[in-house]
Amino acid sequence: MYPKISDFINDVFGTDIHLPVQTYGFFLAWAFIIAGSLAYLELKRKEKDGLISARERTVIKGRPASWQELLITGIISFIVGYKMAGIVLEYDIFSTDPQAYIFSSQGSWIAGVILAAIFVYLKYRNKQKQKLAKPITVRETVHPYQLTGNIILVAAVAGIIGSKIFEVAEHPDDLIRDPMGTLFSFSGLTFYGGLIVAAFAVCFYAEKNGIRWPVIADIVAPSLMIAYGTGRIGCQVSGDGCWGIVNTHPKPEWMGFLPDWMWAYNYPHNVINEGIPIADCHGAHCFILDQPVFPTPFYETVIAIIFFTVLWSIRKRIMIPGMLFAIYLILNGIARFFIEKIRVNIRYDVAGIKATQAGFIAIMLVLAGIAGIFYFRYRYRKAYTNKNPGHGS
Repeated sequence: MYPKISDFINDVFGTDIHLPVQTYGFFLAWAFIIAGSLAYLELKRKEKDGLISARERTVIKGRPASWQELLITGIISFIVGYKMAGIVLEYDIFSTDPQAYIFSSQGSWIAGVILAAIFVYLKYRNKQKQKLAKPITVRETVHPYQLTGNIILVAAVAGIIGSKIFEVAEHPDDLIRDPMGTLFSFSGLTFYGGLIVAAFAVCFYAEKNGIRWPVIADIVAPSLMIAYGTGRIGCQVSGDGCWGIVNTHPKPEWMGFLPDWMWAYNYPHNVINEGIPIADCHGAHCFILDQPVFPTPFYETVIAIIFFTVLWSIRKRIMIPGMLFAIYLILNGIARFFIEKIRVNIRYDVAGIKATQAGFIAIMLVLAGIAGIFYFRYRYRKAYTNKNPGHGS
């Protein structure tokens, strides 16, 4: 396992460097980059096909800098300077646990104040240069694909919040034991919590900007699938605890040509220090599971890649808005339901059905996807009939 990217580099090249880049966070960042790139391409394609269109917005130019703009600039630049200087001066502490350092009170007040003063001044001077005797109102054209960055930002913030809400709901004892550590840690993120909250947030943002929610849902469906698979690579490589149940069964013959770890794995040097100590190991991550388990993150990555390929290949053939997203919900729910059978998670008993939180949500997603197929089809046919009364039936 490689808790940090530098662990992988050191293992392969025999070096001894320490980079403050956690493996899970690295792949999570790539998940957003890939998802954003695909969403950008789909927004451009759908605008070209006439399914969405550019909008105009009113912008006032020539105003001097407002105190709100200067205040926001000062606060952001102070935080950046405060932390960046601290990172440089205390790099060894930062590289050991980046998240803990970022959310701690450690930093440099002097650097924060200096950087804030510089950026506030630059903001003020820039606005003064653009200032007009009489501000003018102009109309700007905004294409849907230009909103990609905002959409990803909305999804990221809402996703993290949703993930934490669902994680805390499932493990309230962690919140009671360590409130700040639980809320500000990037471990223990519940995927479905992030998916649900982010979906509502993105659809709301899209509607506010003239993109109907079924259309934006179709646009992000393939992106969500491949992003999930990419994130799971981080889970597998870092060993963040999202593994399966104990698996001591012999590897099936049909898997004979595959490495043993694809069937059962002990996750040595896992990032959460789970298991028993590794002999002659020195450092922060010297534990290995005493019994092998199913490497479920690897399975989920493979499934996600397959399902992404399916969604990406049929996206141009489906003309009914929202239908692709409904198919995504069904595929996602089916995959997660069966994976939960071999994953380590708290199980609940509801009406005689025993399943994990994710298992129950997976069932609801499948049902929502099936209902969505009928709903979007009905909605599309109704809209077509209204536009073409002579073809109604």
